[in-house]
Amino acid sequence: MLMRFDPFRELDRLTQQAFGTSSRPASMPMDAYRDQDRFVVHFDLPGVDPSGIDLSIEKNVLTVTAERRWDTDGQQFIASERPQGTFSRQLFLGETLDPDGVDATYNGGVLTLTIPVAEQAKPRKIDITSDQHKGTPIEAKSTEG
Repeated sequence: MLMRFDPFRELDRLTQQAFGTSSRPASMPMDAYRDQDRFVVHFDLPGVDPSGIDLSIEKNVLTVTAERRWDTDGQQFIASERPQGTFSRQLFLGETLDPDGVDATYNGGVLTLTIPVAEQAKPRKIDITSDQHKGTPIEAKSTEG
């Protein structure tokens, strides 16, 4: 299971929407869903060079850091609404996910992470055998499926 825990996230989000600072740009929007035996996470990172994206996993904490800077060459801006700076987002991976099997692709301004479900967390079929004699216990055998 993919877990996200940040008790101050909503407060930060509201503050950023209200005050929007350049030192702490808006967080990167994310979608996450399960697709059979894997979780897929999409991060919106428009205008970010792929070389400016850093992805790391330490103790089941996945961290995505990206940097977006505009070359202003001394122009005087009348409006500057597109956030720039360093963006960072952390996801806590549950024990049912395999952090060693994470795959990352970047296409069209979207970073896509594919995180497989760990083998021990996948559903298994259990065959039940029975002896026809009364009072004999039933044996259960686990088979990977």
